[in-house]
Amino acid sequence: MNKHIKEKFILLWEKYFDGAELPITFFYTNEEGHAKLVEPGSVPGCVVGALSDVRRGSSSCFNVDSVGCPGGKRYLGFTEGIMPDFEYFLSYGIPGKLTGERYCKSPELVKEIMKRLPTFKAPGRFIVFKRWDELEESDDPEVVIFFAEPDVLSGLFTLARFDEAEQNAVFTPFGSGCSTIVQYPYLERDSARPRGVIGMFDPSARPFVPNNVLTFSVPMNKFVRMIENMEESFLITNSWLRIQKRIKSA
Repeated sequence: MNKHIKEKFILLWEKYFDGAELPITFFYTNEEGHAKLVEPGSVPGCVVGALSDVRRGSSSCFNVDSVGCPGGKRYLGFTEGIMPDFEYFLSYGIPGKLTGERYCKSPELVKEIMKRLPTFKAPGRFIVFKRWDELEESDDPEVVIFFAEPDVLSGLFTLARFDEAEQNAVFTPFGSGCSTIVQYPYLERDSARPRGVIGMFDPSARPFVPNNVLTFSVPMNKFVRMIENMEESFLITNSWLRIQKRIKSA
């Protein structure tokens, strides 16, 4: 991790978002030792719940065995398969056999959605999550994830499109909580115009975050641009100062 970028962002975050929690990051690697490996069965079924400790500053490393949720394995890139009868699980279920989540109207709709969903394979044996201030020189963060309340989210959204003519410089895909903070923003890093991702609308993941928090995730190549733009953006205006005071007092 570039020490200058790390320290510059911390100073600017304290200057313009004082009181808001620092983001967490992740990167893939084949090297052991970047963080403590999460033992199988030692975390809640949802990966999002396991990141609570990371948000508090305790770094974590996951491999395929660390993740208990089948969806988590898929959306972290460790497997490509899905559970049997997934189209019924995501819709209205199978009476007497499988309870449906009812996130989609029909199994047929789920099948159509699945045809369009992106997939990817993890480029390393491990995925390492660290809070921004815990990053070391040997770390190479690929995605930055904010757990943000509305005022903070508005600032991140506006900053993400500050140097873009494209109206949709930020998007909100349908997906599991972990897909919106890992899979989607990770795939954006290779885009010609990387976008930010607003997520955590998944009702199954919502219990693992505060009731007034959503996520904003962005690939590192775009995030560096956001940092560079901070001191010439709306953040230096009186309009933001009013919001900044509210963030600090929250």
